[in-house]
Amino acid sequence: MNQTPLGDDADLLLHGGRIHTLDGRGATTDALAVRSGRIVALGADALRMHATEAVDLDGRTAIPGVNDAHLHAAWLGARWPHLFFSATPPAEQPAGALVHTAAERRAALQNAWRLLAELGITSYTEPGIGPGEDAGETGCFGTAMMDAYLALHREKAQTARVTLLRLFGTLDGAAELEDFERGIRTPLPTTDPRWLAVTGVKIFADGIPPMTTSWVSEPYPDGTSGELLPQSADGALHAYRRMIAIALERGEQIAVHATGDRSIEEFLRVLEEHRESVGAAPHYVVHADLATPAQIERMRAVGAGFAVQPLIAEHTRDWAGAQLGPERTAAAWPLGEMLGSGALTTITSDAPIATPDWRIGLDASLALLGRDDAGTRRQLLRRVTIDPARQDGAATWKGSLEIGKVADITVLDEDPAEPGRPFAGIGIARTIVDGRTVFERA
Repeated sequence: MNQTPLGDDADLLLHGGRIHTLDGRGATTDALAVRSGRIVALGADALRMHATEAVDLDGRTAIPGVNDAHLHAAWLGARWPHLFFSATPPAEQPAGALVHTAAERRAALQNAWRLLAELGITSYTEPGIGPGEDAGETGCFGTAMMDAYLALHREKAQTARVTLLRLFGTLDGAAELEDFERGIRTPLPTTDPRWLAVTGVKIFADGIPPMTTSWVSEPYPDGTSGELLPQSADGALHAYRRMIAIALERGEQIAVHATGDRSIEEFLRVLEEHRESVGAAPHYVVHADLATPAQIERMRAVGAGFAVQPLIAEHTRDWAGAQLGPERTAAAWPLGEMLGSGALTTITSDAPIATPDWRIGLDASLALLGRDDAGTRRQLLRRVTIDPARQDGAATWKGSLEIGKVADITVLDEDPAEPGRPFAGIGIARTIVDGRTVFERA
């Protein structure tokens, strides 16, 4: 891509390719101008501007910056290049404490940001950092990691925008209601929410189907039904419902790790009982492996959504099928029903469980849906751009390439909306965050 210095009416001009704005009309354009990190003109208006820097796309395609709405960046940066679903044998997987010092915590985040920039990812949600993990095995999720985030944020060192959820229990484990009540009342840190937004809380409701730890209505072959993870003197269900209610009363966004239909059902019931509670951003279920069509519709009706991982479904289908049986397995991971319902749905990686490469995740989505056409591809692109911005409560200022929004842009070698070839085969040429190039392929 050729760069030519011009005048000073705009800081940056992109031209010479196709630009998918992913606005409400699905418009495309051939030029885009940026000033002070924001889009100021499109099309012919942009081409009339003089710019300090002009980038010729040379036939490439630009889309809004990719937003992974469920990605453990600190953990990813500390483990990379080792993923849980990868060729790395179990004996060679990193174990124990991955970071020990402030310098190592900073390095883990910066390592993740470099990787995300190479993948065209400009925003992500860090789903669970807080005191519940202060004694955690990896060192990647406790208060000290929050401090690392805040320090780098205040130094303006970020190359990706972050939405962060607080955690008052253990990752993938139990949480005491008393600890949750005390933790959620601690003051939020002061940040620039366009770079580090602390929007709410993460609650772990249950486990996963392959381990028979999802809380389900129909028992597993061994006769068990899974169980809830929250704990209190009055029982797990009381603790779970009360945690949700407290967060709603405080106006916090809630992300619930819930894979079983019973854990999803109880989340829905509390949301429906508190319809008048309005948070900073939509509430959502993470994973939702066994959500029913009726639950999906009810989630849409209360304005809540789903953050799903089709690539993890691809990796675990056979494993989970042994516990679920053919009928339940066929109905699991209902991505098609979610997209068809109109419920807010984001396609995410859960890295480092699976790869943070969103292109591979979208290929898994096509396989799960069983179709590949331009309309479906545009739908999927929205699930990694504008819909994550909606999940963040930030769709008014990011997620699409419209005048007034931030210039977060991913430049691809080919048009990802054109069917017939894998997303994973499309190269990433440039990543722009706030109008600044943070990655350019040599």
